[in-house]
Amino acid sequence: MQKVRTNIYIDKDIKEEAQKLFKKFHISLSDAINLFLTQSVLNQGIPFRIEIPTKETQKAIKEAKNRENLEEVSFEDLKKEMKKCVIS
Repeated sequence: MQKVRTNIYIDKDIKEEAQKLFKKFHISLSDAINLFLTQSVLNQGIPFRIEIPTKETQKAIKEAKNRENLEEVSFEDLKKEMKKCVIS
């Protein structure tokens, strides 16, 4: 496989966050971009669903990241909620 160098412009903050994330997987930003491009070619399209969250969802994501407005839920409560969702 022959490799070539390319230049891309990306948001500085996103780049830093992405590098932190990929470090957890022991891969570089370059490796992650190559994975994305390889999957795009294999899938003949974007390899994931692209969605724009609503303002309400964006607010919930921000609050979750900041650990705000979190509610403690027991395992038993989760099981009860799951049972409500299961079709008999």
